[in-house]
Amino acid sequence: MSNLIPADTYIVVADGRSGRLFRNAGSGGTLALQEVRRLSPHDLAKEGPSGSRPEEQTPRQTDEATFAKQLGQALSAMLDDRECKHLILVLDPQTLGQVRKCMSKTTEASIVRTIAKDFTNSPIQDIERALSH
Repeated sequence: MSNLIPADTYIVVADGRSGRLFRNAGSGGTLALQEVRRLSPHDLAKEGPSGSRPEEQTPRQTDEATFAKQLGQALSAMLDDRECKHLILVLDPQTLGQVRKCMSKTTEASIVRTIAKDFTNSPIQDIERALSH
């Protein structure tokens, strides 16, 4: 199934606290993930999450929601800058839902696949195996 993942597709692997951005460096239907950069939250106290948050939400939950917003904005910026054409999201279910709320329609249209599972700290081989199924 890796032939369904075009070369140069960006793969975002993240949870609510951090993430990694990969690029499919494979060609001819071969999947070969190459790490592009690490993703981490910034200015959490200044920025805040998207939308209103319940009073009972913990500071950690607020930070995770803020990072999800930042991630959604970063993905939109990558597409706007034509850094990539296609995206695959491999996010824990909570973060996936929060990121989707923050995406532009253009970003949503570029997503070729999503996996709602946390592979943030997994080796590249495990991520490639999940993408190959």
